[in-house]
Amino acid sequence: MDKKISEEKQNNLMGKNASKLAVLEKQLDELFSRLEVVKNQKGKEKVLINIAKTRNKMKHMKYGGVFSKEAKRNLVAYSFIAPNFIGFTVFTLGPVLFAFVLAFLKWDGNNPMEFAGLDNFVKLTTDTRFLDAFVNTIIFSAATVPLTLLCALGLAITLNQKVKFRNLFRTASFFPYVASLVAVAAVWNMLFSPANGPVNMLLAKIGVAAQNLPKWAADKEFAMLTVILFSVWKSLGYYMVIYLAGLQGISRELYEAASLDGANGRQKFKSVTWPMLQPTTFFVVVILTINCFKVYDQIYMITQGGPGTSTLVLVYHIYETAFKTWDLGYASAISVVLFLLVLIVTLVQFKGEKKYVNM
Repeated sequence: MDKKISEEKQNNLMGKNASKLAVLEKQLDELFSRLEVVKNQKGKEKVLINIAKTRNKMKHMKYGGVFSKEAKRNLVAYSFIAPNFIGFTVFTLGPVLFAFVLAFLKWDGNNPMEFAGLDNFVKLTTDTRFLDAFVNTIIFSAATVPLTLLCALGLAITLNQKVKFRNLFRTASFFPYVASLVAVAAVWNMLFSPANGPVNMLLAKIGVAAQNLPKWAADKEFAMLTVILFSVWKSLGYYMVIYLAGLQGISRELYEAASLDGANGRQKFKSVTWPMLQPTTFFVVVILTINCFKVYDQIYMITQGGPGTSTLVLVYHIYETAFKTWDLGYASAISVVLFLLVLIVTLVQFKGEKKYVNM
């Protein structure tokens, strides 16, 4: 009885879709004819994919079902992606798009929004705090990127050798990156305390006069240096691990060939290590530059933008403008400027990729 009902259902489906099935059968015949003509492998693979899709459509029309086999497979894949994509859309993409709109509005988060046109962007040209933050961001990035890169590369090369307690040193180097920022910032402030910090005690022992001892984070002249050194120390371990992966991916045969040619350590680095690490270096430079432009937490924990505006950076200025003075439109305009700055720098880096990356 059930078999009879199933056959009747199948016949009904085939009757309703008879014209569509005829079209698909014609397409299938054309695809088989094309398969005989095509000679290159890529063309044949493309035709075979189309044949499989056409057959699935015909099977779906003959036997029914809400979704075809391919549609079900796609639905399962999208169901895994959906939670993360929904979270990204609601909490990241949505606010970013709204910030671009808000940059042209005046809003304090309480009263109705007012259209401001380009007033927020015009205001940037006369805002001394913004100009200071812009310059400080450039200085911080220009100093932190090469210093971190050189230290991470040097440490990776050293810890890639067969040295005693190598794993211990690798763990110790990586620890500041995974440790709580609050904890490591407290330790850093203690080390560089102007009054009784170990660093100033060491400087005093080697002959630096008490009145000449730097005040580090409390001094306008040394505050940015303090933040830069902290940033390098904090992120050094992460980029060291990336360089270690790059170093371990270099074939030992290249070094053996260089040794047979009589190359010394410096020549091996210049002719083998550095060229093979260029893709890794490009990745490190791009990621490190972006992270430097959006630095916030380290500034907040150590100096909070002071003394004065000596360590004020763009992201911290956005935070102050948005959540202390509640000028959300103006804060969004600064965010747009920061976005464009990062975009331009990243595009320039990718533009020059072919010149110094040995792919």
